Amino acid sequence: MMAMQYHFVLPADYDMEIIARRIRDKGHLLDGFPHLRFKAYLFADRNDCDIGTCDNLYAPFYLWDAPAGADQFLTGPGFDVLSRDFGRPSVETWIGWHAELGDDLSRARFASREIRPIPAYSDLQALRARTVEETQTALTDSQAVACLTAFDPTSWNTLRFCLWQSPPERGSEETRLYRVGYVALP
Repeated sequence: MMAMQYHFVLPADYDMEIIARRIRDKGHLLDGFPHLRFKAYLFADRNDCDIGTCDNLYAPFYLWDAPAGADQFLTGPGFDVLSRDFGRPSVETWIGWHAELGDDLSRARFASREIRPIPAYSDLQALRARTVEETQTALTDSQAVACLTAFDPTSWNTLRFCLWQSPPERGSEETRLYRVGYVALP
């Protein structure tokens, strides 16, 4: 399992309806994409009080069953068009540790992403066990419809990503909130 995200910071006066329209028009094109568990079409409007961000963002998030899906997407025509429209982004990737996916991800309206550094010499097995346990309880203890945890051994950080029906609490300064425009599914 592999998590992946890229983002575009858009100008402060950018008409975010352009992004909303892009999601409405093109979101369904990734339904059924090989090896895709889900793609959450995420965006943030700097004027949205529920999100509380300083930037206008377009930041799709992917969960892949296998890296072959990410490879096929990133080298395919859809990503080529996106890169020509907005510039080629840096793509963040994480090795998946655990994912809890509810019955209906299409109910997601918000997303949260929290990245935390892994201190040097941490017991990675214990860290993994702890974050997996937190992820397993996330769906029963909250309004989350999906939650996953992963790690990046390049920059040594963990990722906790959740999809929500209603605006979540901002857990920490490391937590970034988004709106969900569409969720593409297998």
